[in-house]
Amino acid sequence: MEFFLTKRAKTRTNFVKIVIFSVYASLVLTSVAQLLPENEVQVLERISSRLQNKYWNVTRRSCSESTGFNMTIWGDDVYSNVTCDCSFVNNTVCHVTHIQMKGFNLTGILPAEFANLTYLKELDLTHNYIYGSIPPIFGQLPLITLSLLGNRINGIIPNELGDISTLEELILEDNQLEGNIPQNLGSLRNLRRLLLSANSFNGTIPETFSNLKNLTDLIDGTRITGKIPDLIGNWTKLHRLDMQGTSMEGPIPSTISQLKNLIQLRISDLSGPTINFPNLQNLTAMEELTLRNCSIDGPIPEYIGDLKSLKTIDLSFNMLNGQIPNKLQGLSRLVFLFLSHNYLSEDVPGWILDSNENMDVSYNNFTASRVTGCQFSSSVNLVASHSTSSSDTTPWCLKRDIPCASKPEYYSLFINCGGRRITFEGNEYEENLSRDGPSHFESHDGWAYSSTGVFVGNENAKFVATNNSSLTMNGAEFYQTARLAPSSLKYFGLCLRRGSYRVRLHFAEIMYTNDTTFSSLGKRLFDVSIQGGVVLTDFDIVKEANGVRKGIYKDFNVLINGSTLEIHLYWTGKGTTAIPDRGVYGPLISAIAVTPNFHIDTGGLSAGAISGIVVSSCVFGFCILAALWMKGYLGGKDVEANELRALDLPTGHFTLRQIKAATNNFDRANKIGEGGFGPVYKGVLSDGTIIAVKQLSSKSKQGNREFVNEIGMISALQHPNLVRLFGCCIESNQLLLIYEYLENNSLARALFGREEQLLNLNWSTRKKVCFGIAKGLAYLHEESRLKIVHRDIKATNVLLDRDLNAKISDFGLAKLDEEENTHISTRIAGTRLYGS
Repeated sequence: MEFFLTKRAKTRTNFVKIVIFSVYASLVLTSVAQLLPENEVQVLERISSRLQNKYWNVTRRSCSESTGFNMTIWGDDVYSNVTCDCSFVNNTVCHVTHIQMKGFNLTGILPAEFANLTYLKELDLTHNYIYGSIPPIFGQLPLITLSLLGNRINGIIPNELGDISTLEELILEDNQLEGNIPQNLGSLRNLRRLLLSANSFNGTIPETFSNLKNLTDLIDGTRITGKIPDLIGNWTKLHRLDMQGTSMEGPIPSTISQLKNLIQLRISDLSGPTINFPNLQNLTAMEELTLRNCSIDGPIPEYIGDLKSLKTIDLSFNMLNGQIPNKLQGLSRLVFLFLSHNYLSEDVPGWILDSNENMDVSYNNFTASRVTGCQFSSSVNLVASHSTSSSDTTPWCLKRDIPCASKPEYYSLFINCGGRRITFEGNEYEENLSRDGPSHFESHDGWAYSSTGVFVGNENAKFVATNNSSLTMNGAEFYQTARLAPSSLKYFGLCLRRGSYRVRLHFAEIMYTNDTTFSSLGKRLFDVSIQGGVVLTDFDIVKEANGVRKGIYKDFNVLINGSTLEIHLYWTGKGTTAIPDRGVYGPLISAIAVTPNFHIDTGGLSAGAISGIVVSSCVFGFCILAALWMKGYLGGKDVEANELRALDLPTGHFTLRQIKAATNNFDRANKIGEGGFGPVYKGVLSDGTIIAVKQLSSKSKQGNREFVNEIGMISALQHPNLVRLFGCCIESNQLLLIYEYLENNSLARALFGREEQLLNLNWSTRKKVCFGIAKGLAYLHEESRLKIVHRDIKATNVLLDRDLNAKISDFGLAKLDEEENTHISTRIAGTRLYGS
């Protein structure tokens, strides 16, 4: 029988009772307790020394099946147990068979001496601070359970672990392991649980894993690559399958339909082309279904409504279209429904609007609903859920392109995320105290926020973090709180005047510790995008701030051409999820400050601001060209994206993976134009934003110059009759410019294209187009404080939006007009952005 010395004792009284009882039991039963062999006593002494273990008392050799091994207890949030089997040599000799030391923050190296306890069946060192590699000699032990969760174990998984034929549980989560997953682990035919997330493994899932037919739990959140293999169909006893934050590609194999015992399915962030919804019809025991950001196209299958055990459905950030099946209404156990960032259409079902559960259908293309205002249920998130063609009577918060509910009147914004109203550095920050989060939208004067997702392993985890230790940094009170979310967190600046703004994001990691305990081993990774362009990838607050509980900020210059600023923080499945507790992960932000780069009294960009932007852009352009030349890029050689990103692009940054996903890997079906510098593709970002991607030729020096010039010029400009540049991508020998997508293509195609491309432009519309072009040129030549000559005005470089408003594009050949200069080149040699 096992004796647990303490298990999460919550009060000093309980702790004292447990210690007294253990001492009493030891005294009473010593007379009948058998002895451990001398060699095992010495092994335990060496192990205790290596682990810097203060809790074992190895001065006495007695061991009993009823009392276990003598030890001293310290702390009240620990779980310790050493069990002996005393059935040897006619019940006169004991051997140690189970060792559990959870949450003791042992700081030593992982001892190879455990292998000398030749009868050891369980070794559980969860939540400590142990370092070193896994000794290959462990492969000689008759282990049933090996758990090293939440330590500093590094190196590779030794092949020898695959020789432990008795092994049923291998738990290596939240460590620093790397290398390929050994093929030999496929020999563990008795293995039930394999937990590997939050390590740095690479390579693919070994083919030998087809032998693991007794698996019930597989959790992998590492950097493994390749496609999800068909062999998963062999894991027919599987209850839980987690593949989040990997670098794997779709599709999800059809063999997943064979996992009829599956209860929890979580797959997220798959790369590659769009895929069909997998066949899950036979998975009737499933309680949680998460297929987030997997590029799934098509409708939601009706049979999902037949999976009556479902409690959570998360299909957000895909490309799903059509209606929400009414059969989902019959899921009586459903608590969480996340369908945000898709293309679902027609009416928002009434049963969702009336639900008391957490329902998120934000960022879709619904055409109607009976919602009349923006103060809807705190558990139903409808922000940006309706298509842009919705009626003018549709509440502003429901429209996909969130408009201003009134005339733009704000010039700045300050939010204390998760905290009360506070003054910091002379600015008053708005309070953001709401504790809601799983599916929540909240609107205030001048700003709003949206939160979605539920924490895996802890549905009751909080969405506001509060620091419980002293902070000695400047502005300590300012960083006492932060808001976090398990999946997606958006902040909106509403009714902002058009112009250039500095967006400052404040961060401080206040949920981890800075000591030598397992609570310091947490690793939070998330991405941040502003106005649809990624500005931070795999952002690690602790790494950036060089420690926990240290406040830092990141600044970004952002152009607002409409009236809304969107800041999006989202989790891509990476980092730890079980330190210090389950449910402490996902994006976290302390505060937001938005200030104008222009003089408020004139409403325009100041000469100094514009000059600074353009001068810095020119310097930046020179640096990029120099870097491209030094790396051999102008001759066709690859250049590392990280090195170029380090030059601090004056615009949004997109990853190549994002653009490939948006354009279906540059599918020819998405090609909408071709010019001298390369093709143009239509794409859809994961948040639903439609974009146009210009792919510049990597071998064209002129294309490289245009790329730099385009960023430098257009980043300093803002006008409703100038095309908007969202950002760029420099990665894997690719130069990409990402623009707003304009539905009616170019003026050239509208006038001179093929018959099916021609638009019926009446004289009133033609006049509007001409005036739009004139306004854009007037702004460039006269109204902008810096005078710019486009040098390539032609019908192919005039684009038309859905309302046939003209927007001038393609600034690759533009130059600054130095006023007295009358010799500006007017040579025409541009790229067709949307040319036919």
